[in-house]
Amino acid sequence: MAISSRLLSLLLLSLLVSSAIGEKTKGVTYDGRSMIVNGERELLFSGSIHYPRMPPKMWPDIIRKAKEGGLNLIQTYVFWNIHEPVQGQFNFEGNYDVVKFIKTIGEQGLYVTLRIGPYIEAEWNQGGFPYWLREVPNITFRSYNEPFIHHMKKYSEMVIDLMKKEKLFAPQGGPIIMAQIENEYNNVQLAYRDNGKKYVDWAANMATGLYNGVPWIMCKQKDAPAQVINTCNGRHCADTFTGPNGPNKPSLWTENWTAQYRTFGDPPSQRAAEDIAFSVARFFAKNGTLTNYYMYYGGTNYGRTSSSFVTTRYYDEAPLDEFGLYREPKWSHLRDLHRALRLSRRALLWGTPSVQKINQDLEITVYEKPGTDCAAFLTNNHTTLPATIKFRGKEYYLPEKSVSILPDCKTVVYNTQTIVSQHNSRNFIASEKAKNLKWEMYQEKVPTISDLSLKNKEPLELYSLTKDTSDYAWYSTSINFDRHDLPMRPDILPVLQIASMGHALSAFVNGEFVGFGHGNNIEKSFVFQKPVILKPGTNTISILAETVGFPNSGAYMEKRFAGPRGVTVQGLMAGTLDVTQNNWGHEVGVFGEKEQLFTEEGTKKVKWTPVNGPTKGAVTWYKTYFDAPEGNNPVALKMDKMQKGMMWVNGNSLGRYWSSFLSPLGQPTQFEYHIPRAFLKPTNNLLVIFEETGGHPETIEVQTVNRDTICSIITEYHPPHVKSWERSGTDFVAVVEDLKSGAHLTCPDNKIIEKVEFASYGNPDGACGNLYNGNCTSINSLKVVEKHCLGKNTCTIPIEREVYDEPSKDPCPNMFKTLAVQMKCGNKK
Repeated sequence: MAISSRLLSLLLLSLLVSSAIGEKTKGVTYDGRSMIVNGERELLFSGSIHYPRMPPKMWPDIIRKAKEGGLNLIQTYVFWNIHEPVQGQFNFEGNYDVVKFIKTIGEQGLYVTLRIGPYIEAEWNQGGFPYWLREVPNITFRSYNEPFIHHMKKYSEMVIDLMKKEKLFAPQGGPIIMAQIENEYNNVQLAYRDNGKKYVDWAANMATGLYNGVPWIMCKQKDAPAQVINTCNGRHCADTFTGPNGPNKPSLWTENWTAQYRTFGDPPSQRAAEDIAFSVARFFAKNGTLTNYYMYYGGTNYGRTSSSFVTTRYYDEAPLDEFGLYREPKWSHLRDLHRALRLSRRALLWGTPSVQKINQDLEITVYEKPGTDCAAFLTNNHTTLPATIKFRGKEYYLPEKSVSILPDCKTVVYNTQTIVSQHNSRNFIASEKAKNLKWEMYQEKVPTISDLSLKNKEPLELYSLTKDTSDYAWYSTSINFDRHDLPMRPDILPVLQIASMGHALSAFVNGEFVGFGHGNNIEKSFVFQKPVILKPGTNTISILAETVGFPNSGAYMEKRFAGPRGVTVQGLMAGTLDVTQNNWGHEVGVFGEKEQLFTEEGTKKVKWTPVNGPTKGAVTWYKTYFDAPEGNNPVALKMDKMQKGMMWVNGNSLGRYWSSFLSPLGQPTQFEYHIPRAFLKPTNNLLVIFEETGGHPETIEVQTVNRDTICSIITEYHPPHVKSWERSGTDFVAVVEDLKSGAHLTCPDNKIIEKVEFASYGNPDGACGNLYNGNCTSINSLKVVEKHCLGKNTCTIPIEREVYDEPSKDPCPNMFKTLAVQMKCGNKK
C-alpha cells in the first residue's frame, strides 16, 4: 500500500525528534546557579584522588569505592616534576600514567576536574615544580617573570594537547568537565606586588587561550579574571566564602579538608564526619552546587615525593584511609548526605531560595518551585545546645550544630549530627606467613675529605648540591690538633657545633657516630651540639646532611636554602675554633643508593653479615626476605623501634620513615607503612631498610590491616536511614513499609559477624573500639543483638524500648535511649 507524502513527512519528523532527544548535547557551561554538563544541571560531589599516590592496580577499586560513596566527580592534580624530571624528558608510565587514570575514572561513569597547576602545593616536593626549573637563570616562580611564564606555558600546552589528543575533555566525549590553573595564589600575591596581578591575568588568558571547551577555575582567588570561576578552599566555606566575583559564576568548593596532612613530629589530625556533613549541608543550603573532599583518598608519598617534613602517609583520616579501606562513619555518613541532597536536587537546581532567621542560631532555608518541588534545610548553629524548630505547622528536633534535610519540606531524611550509618575500627595483625624475619646488614663507610672529589672552601648549600637526586650528601673536613690544644681535664670534652639551615644531619668524628640533629616543619634550621672525643694529630669531621623534601608553599620558593652553614669546635684550650672555611669535601648520596642495594642485583655488590643482637646501626643497610602475608587484606610494615631512614620492597620505594621524631603525645607521628599488594610476589620478597642513626631491625613486623571491628551508635531520635526514600519522577516516596530507625551493620568483603563484643541499650558512651557502659543499660542488650546479627553478613537491630524490656522492668524509663554495639567480623567457616 502506498504511503502518503504527509504521513512520510510525519515519520521523518518523528525520527529526527527522537534522534535529537537521544543524543545529549556535549559540552560544559555554567551560570549563577550551577554547572551545566552535557545540557543538564548538576549537583557535583567530588573527591580528590591523586594517581601517583598509589599503584595503578589500586585505581579501579579506589574509584569504585568513591562512586559507591555517592561521588560523581574526581579531582586530581597533574604533577609536573614526575612527568618532566629532566628538562625535555617526559615520563607517563606506570603510576605516572595520568591518561590511563582519567580513562579509568571515565569508564566508571565519573567526571574529572583536572588541576594542571603547574604549581600544585599538595604537600608535594617543591609544589610540583621540577628541580631543573629552579636553575633557570633569572627565574622567579609564580610571578610575571619572563623565564617562568615561558616554561609554565610550554608545560601547560603540553598537558592540554595530551588531553585533547586522547579526547578526554567533555566536548570530545571525555570525562574532564573542568580545569584549574594556578592554586591558592591569593596567599602569596601581595609578595609579588604588580607582577602578582599581571601574573593572574596572564595565567587566566593563557589557560583559556589553550582550550576553552570546559570552564577554568582558580581556587582562593577573590579577584579572579572574568573568564575563570573563583572557588573556595577550607573547612567551612558556607561561612568563609565571600561568593563568586561575578553574577553568572556558580558557588564551588574545591577543597573541603577532610582532616589535615601531617608532618613528622605532629600529633594526629582528626575531623569528625558530623562536622564535614554540617559544613556541606550549609554550603548547599546557601546556593552551593559542588563540594570536593580534599582528600577523599590520600594514599602514600612513595619515594622522595613529599614536601618538607610531610609524612609518608597522606590524609589517612580521609573517607578512604591510606590502605583504601572505608573509614567509618566518615565514608557512609557522607554517602548518606549525598543521597539526601540528590533527593532535593530538583528544588535546589530550579527552585527559588528563601531564608527565615528564627533567632541568632536557628534558621530555615527553603528552595521551592511552586506546585512542583520543595526542599528545606533546618539549621541549628548553636555548638552545644539542641533546639526545637516549628516549620509549616510541625515541630522538628534539631541536635546541636546540625542541619536537617527535608527533600519534600515535610520529612527529615538526614541530620548531619545523627549518624545512622555504621562505625568501624582499624586493626593491625602480625602476619603468620611473614614472621621470624632473618636480617643481614651492611654498614656504609664514613668518608673522609680525601674520599670526596667535590671540594670547596666552605660547605656548599644542600638543595643546589643534591639537585633533588637524593635526600643525602656527605660533607667532610680534617683538622690537626696538638695535644696541648685539647682539654687536659678528663671531665671536659670539646663540643662540636653545627648551625644548619635544615633539615637534619648525622655527625661523625674520626668515623664514629656522634649524634643526630634536626629541625621541624615550622623551624627548619637548628643548631647541633654534641661533646666529641678528639685526638692529637689529624681528626676528621664528617657530616651526613639530609633533606626531608623540598618546600612546597609560600612566596619565592626558588630562594630557599638548606644544609650546614657554620661549623665550630668549642672548648679547646685556645677557645672556639671555626672550621666553616677549613676546606670541605662533598658527595651527593650514599654508597648504597648508588649501588642500588635495595634491588636484587644490587644486594650482590656488597658482603652482608647476619644480624645477631644489637648493632651500632648508623648509616647501615638491612635486608631480609618474606612471603606475601595470608589473605587479601592490605599489608603494612611496623617500624616503631627504628629511627629514621628509607624502605624498599622488591626495589619499590615505600618512602621515608622517621619513628624517632615523637609528637607531643610521646608517640611517633607514623610508624606503620603501607606495602601495596601490587609490590609483592607470592614468596621471597626482598625488604631493604636504610637506617641513618641506629634502630632494632629485629622488631620490624609485617602486618595485615583490616577494619573488621564494626559498630553502631544510634539514639531513639535518629531518623530512619536515608535509603528508606526515593524519587519517582516528581514524587517523593517511601520504599519501605515500616519507617523506623535502627542500627544497620554490614561486614566488609562478605565476611560474617562472628562475635558481639559489646552491646548496651541505655546511655553507653565512647567510640568504636572503645565503647563502655554508662550508668544505665538493659540486661537484655547482648541477647537482642546476638539474636539479630550473629552469623550474618548484614543485620538491622531495632531501637524500640519494648524489644529490650517490658515497661515495668525498664531500668531508666525517663531517659533518652542509645544503642551502642561492637562486633567482630570474620571469614565464613
